[in-house]
Amino acid sequence: MKDRIYFLGIGGIGMSALARYFLHEGWRVGGYDRTESAITEALAEEGAFVHYEDDVRSIPPEFLDAERTAVVYTPAVPASHGEFTMFRERGFEVMKRSQMLGLLSQGKYVMAVAGTHGKTTTTTLVAWLNSRASGEGSAFLGGISANFGSNLVLGGGNRLAVEADEFDRSFLRLNPDVAVVTSADADHLDIYGTVENVREAFAQFISQIRPGGSLIMKLGTPVEVRNGAIAVYGYSCDGGGDFHAEHIELAEGGHYRYDIVTPDSRVEGCTLGVPGRINIENSVAAVAAYWYACRHDGKSFDADAVRGALAEFSGVKRRFEIYVNTPKQVYMDDYAHHPRELSATITSVKGMFPGRKVTAVFQPHLYTRTRDLYREFAAALSLADEVVLLPIYPARELPIEGITTEIIAGLVTVPCRIVDRGELARELSAMDTDVVVTFGAGNIDACCREVAEALSRKA
Repeated sequence: MKDRIYFLGIGGIGMSALARYFLHEGWRVGGYDRTESAITEALAEEGAFVHYEDDVRSIPPEFLDAERTAVVYTPAVPASHGEFTMFRERGFEVMKRSQMLGLLSQGKYVMAVAGTHGKTTTTTLVAWLNSRASGEGSAFLGGISANFGSNLVLGGGNRLAVEADEFDRSFLRLNPDVAVVTSADADHLDIYGTVENVREAFAQFISQIRPGGSLIMKLGTPVEVRNGAIAVYGYSCDGGGDFHAEHIELAEGGHYRYDIVTPDSRVEGCTLGVPGRINIENSVAAVAAYWYACRHDGKSFDADAVRGALAEFSGVKRRFEIYVNTPKQVYMDDYAHHPRELSATITSVKGMFPGRKVTAVFQPHLYTRTRDLYREFAAALSLADEVVLLPIYPARELPIEGITTEIIAGLVTVPCRIVDRGELARELSAMDTDVVVTFGAGNIDACCREVAEALSRKA
């Protein structure tokens, strides 16, 4: 009888949600991560054992009984990792995070959100609509929800919202009842090789939607639908489709007022609690998934409840997270790390603050992604008025000869400079800034407070 679980990479956003779930279920939880973070500190405060050196001697004896301990690992942990090797050699039950998530989703009404960008905010919106508008539902999220204060939601009812991650084909462990596909762009080419392979994986994911279920896909997404046993709906921001927005009006602080159109109803006068035009599209997708779940459950789709939930949605940490918002200085931080995400977010920011100077600060994530997409990164960043670049954050990778931040900088068509992360706040303090946005999936967020303080002094 297993009652203990050990996570290799416990500080990851998806792994930490699973760790919190097992803490809630009364299991003894432990794990390793390479670096200490706010997430690992929180897990330790919640009762988990966490350490930061790859050393089997650091693992408490209570986790060394294969009869009582399960081991979960993230694909970012290399096969040569010492603790990983020890657990395998000693016959422990070892599984990927995606396998465990697949097991925990069995018997649930699974509402999965996939896509190369937009999935974290959309999943969190689905979870919030379930909770606020219907009073039910659980969720495993890919970010820290401001409303829930966590990346784990435990509620009544059978609905389970999950972020379906395409990295390492993890989402192929899921069999959703309703799936949202926000995008299928070239990404993780170190794993997939080509964009065609990325899209084939999304086609496989769609084929795993359970019979009688539903696909809700952004219009124009180039993914083949080969599942004839499901309903298929298209959505967009304001470009038509079964679900879309109409009468979009810019309000104060980058917020919008709009209507959401469904196949049989209209939610009028929506205002989302977070700014940015890109979030209108995310809200349309989330409302579509919620609308379909209500039809499945035989429950009414209450437009007033949906409108209220959208207005109260507070967003996700590091997604359009605003630190400073004054007439003289604006500073926000965003997780965008793909060219399409950067382009969409910079365009949204310029729409939110028309006529103001936008400075984009970007930390590239992974050598392989930079190698594959540096031209696209440069084009997206050139939508800003000026650019500040940081050195590449390597994550799980070793350096690749000739692949540095400079290859992006050389193609940016607006004023551009490269600075070290430790000098970022001081550099921005000395620059003529107006609206500043920091981007990246690495550790640039460790600078946010210092940058906010520097820009607040200027304001």
